[in-house]
Amino acid sequence: MAEGGRFQAAVERITGETQVRLQLHVHGSGRAELDFPVPFLRHMLHLFAVHGRFDLSVQAAGDIDVDDHHLVEDIGLCLGKALHQALGDKRGIRRYGERHTPMDETLARAVVDLSGRPAFVLQGEVPAQRIGTFPTELVREFFKSFANEGRLALHLAILYGDNSHHMVEALFKATAAALREAVQLDGEAVPSSKGVLE
Repeated sequence: MAEGGRFQAAVERITGETQVRLQLHVHGSGRAELDFPVPFLRHMLHLFAVHGRFDLSVQAAGDIDVDDHHLVEDIGLCLGKALHQALGDKRGIRRYGERHTPMDETLARAVVDLSGRPAFVLQGEVPAQRIGTFPTELVREFFKSFANEGRLALHLAILYGDNSHHMVEALFKATAAALREAVQLDGEAVPSSKGVLE
């Protein structure tokens, strides 16, 4: 996957708990290359790349013998940081995006503002404690880390549904689609009355 250039970024995070290398192209083709030992998150990030039309590469490892928390959180951090870096001064992008996404009986909503100011809200609960081996409490941790490092306002809601897998999948798809709208080019200016989005 190519590195450098506008709308692309490469991020590396090495700690005593995890090692993450991530590349992102926000105006890509929906290609995902994912190599890390959390199968459900791999599935979600593949959907994220496809529905956002992002090219995403993640190679990561971590202390999953403890649990998945550190690795999931750090992948979220790196994805947010890569998004922030790839957008640069945000000149010409739409900035805002919104999407309602159904997944069978479930409906989820994602609203984003690439404002430079991190904020995160998630309404609704996933009923199952685990999806396969994946602790569903980590869905919130992933998106919170992503919003903080991406410096965006991310408002998510599970409006209704029964199946936990469908709920989480709808959240990831809705977020990707809302971001796809927000990063689209729409003129030459920085989309802020202040003239800057930091």
